[in-house]
Amino acid sequence: MMKRKYTLKRRASKQQQTRERIVDAAMALHEELGPAATTISALAKRAGVQRLTVYRHFENDEELFGACTSKWLGLHPPPDLSKFENENPAVRTHAFLLALFRYYRKTEKMWSGAYRDVEKVPALAEPMKGFDNYLAGIAKELAVDWAQSKPKLLQATLGHAVRFATWRSLAEQRLSDKAMADLVCSWARAAYE
Repeated sequence: MMKRKYTLKRRASKQQQTRERIVDAAMALHEELGPAATTISALAKRAGVQRLTVYRHFENDEELFGACTSKWLGLHPPPDLSKFENENPAVRTHAFLLALFRYYRKTEKMWSGAYRDVEKVPALAEPMKGFDNYLAGIAKELAVDWAQSKPKLLQATLGHAVRFATWRSLAEQRLSDKAMADLVCSWARAAYE
């Protein structure tokens, strides 16, 4: 009886390890090639398993992308606005934006591929929607910090500013993250006045 219990635990542990290898392989390939170019064959090869093993662990793309996104965000969490407390909304906004822009710079390759491929890969829709909702919530909370007057204009300005596409556009102009945060705060001040 003891032997069977031990075997089941060992088997479950091996299955979990295999699942982790598949998720790790998916994260690496999504970053290197992009989600749309990542095939199940390439994923299986990178994980050191058969294609059928991938399908046994993940019945569909949504499950695989959900596991991949969850683990990747756990390893690369975006900045937490609650850690940027300050009475002055401009100071808080600048500090958060600087952290967000540094985050984008460190994780640019993954976000570039994800945003590029979101229309091509239906399984990406939900994870990307979750990140976009996070950004919308940040913009709304920062706009409320500034003032009650013109909240829509401030929210639109900050909503645009926190997007990865905005950061990438400014990065292409060879602006530093600090210069970007300075620029966005000047936009917010203009929208506030």
